Amino acid sequence: MAIATVPGTGIDVGSQAPQPPADPRRARRNRRIKDNLTGYGFLAGAVICFAFFSWYPMIRGVVMSFQRTRRGETTWVGWDNYDRIINDPSFWIAWKNTLYFTVLALILGYAVPFFLAVLLNEFRHAKGYLRVLVYLPVMLPPASALFLFKYLAYDPSDAGLFNAMLKAVGLPTSQWMQSADMTMPAMVLASTWMNMGGAILIYLAALQNIPGELYEAAELDGAGIWRRITNVTIPQTRLILSLMAMLQVVATMQLFIEPLILANGAGTQDSATSVVYLIYQHGFFQNDLNGAAALGVIMLVALIGFSAVYARLNAKQD
Repeated sequence: MAIATVPGTGIDVGSQAPQPPADPRRARRNRRIKDNLTGYGFLAGAVICFAFFSWYPMIRGVVMSFQRTRRGETTWVGWDNYDRIINDPSFWIAWKNTLYFTVLALILGYAVPFFLAVLLNEFRHAKGYLRVLVYLPVMLPPASALFLFKYLAYDPSDAGLFNAMLKAVGLPTSQWMQSADMTMPAMVLASTWMNMGGAILIYLAALQNIPGELYEAAELDGAGIWRRITNVTIPQTRLILSLMAMLQVVATMQLFIEPLILANGAGTQDSATSVVYLIYQHGFFQNDLNGAAALGVIMLVALIGFSAVYARLNAKQD
């Protein structure tokens, strides 16, 4: 290395050899490693939350379902909890009510939001106002919405909103939640009104992605509104309809807050007892945590089986 002296200063300046250019592949690799570490850091928080609040309780529930705890002592009892739960008459009543609610919810709570979304999609004016209007019930806390139905709409006297409407058109009134036959339809109606806002917005987003040329071609072929819905709208939204059907079944199978608030739990002649409410009864009223865990595992297996069948059928359709 050559040394030079700046005149008048006495400072030596070294003339260094030029540095070789940085390897671009190494820079890209370092940047990729840094991005991956950042992503895994954010992912670790979600994994830890799921591990503590979802996976651990699930595994702990499975373990508890094979145990029995008495006076602080825990013993392994094998399948005794399952045998005791399955032979309980309330078990089959709860499953019958839950499946009945699920079927009614698929007929009403699944179809009504879709056709309301199709109707709203046809409007040319006040679209934003109407979307806010249908989404308002979702903004209410579920307990508040159900208490509104219980004390304003389902009042068995003529002061109730629904009975007043029936009386106004000359139809017989109903006892609603006090009637064993009307308990489930009344809960489905309240649940549909309370939850359909989110489903409508999802359907509207799917409908707006359908190319307008398809509807124009259908109109040129002389298709009416019903043929446009069956031949264009439903095929173009098949995937979102299929997904919403699975989510609807999974959500309605976990029926709990509706019978708890509207029917005070079991309802008339156990007409509102659901599987999740039966779990609640075993765990918090009968102090039978092991039986509640066994019942929860049975429901978990049922939902996993349904999801597996759905995935298999959906894969074949795709």
